[in-house]
Amino acid sequence: MNHDALNYDAYQSYHAVNLNAQTARATPVQLVLILMDGLLEEIARARAHIEARRYEQKAVSLDRCVEILNGLSSSLETDNGGEVVSNLGWLYDYCAWRLSEGGVKLDTGMLDEVTGLLETIRHGWVGLAGNNE
Repeated sequence: MNHDALNYDAYQSYHAVNLNAQTARATPVQLVLILMDGLLEEIARARAHIEARRYEQKAVSLDRCVEILNGLSSSLETDNGGEVVSNLGWLYDYCAWRLSEGGVKLDTGMLDEVTGLLETIRHGWVGLAGNNE
């Protein structure tokens, strides 16, 4: 087995244990932030895969991104959130669409656009987390 593969497997194992520890004690808003951080990391990975022409890995990374976005969208309380939640759901869907398009067109600019949008959304969640402590 390749040395890089061993390092990656060790990293993945550490990351899974660390993530489990974080989520075990997290509030709902903190869980959203954990997902957002993972999503932003995965977009950066997908971007690097596009630049390095690792198209199979790019597809896997973008699939993970869309899954996270779908999870974020489905966890929204649409009955109680009003227009803000509706707009957030639309933004998550838009981000998933742009990531898919960016993957097909190999356009890192589309991924950068989504990163910017998600960083703005994440900033809002951080403010909400601060207000709930």
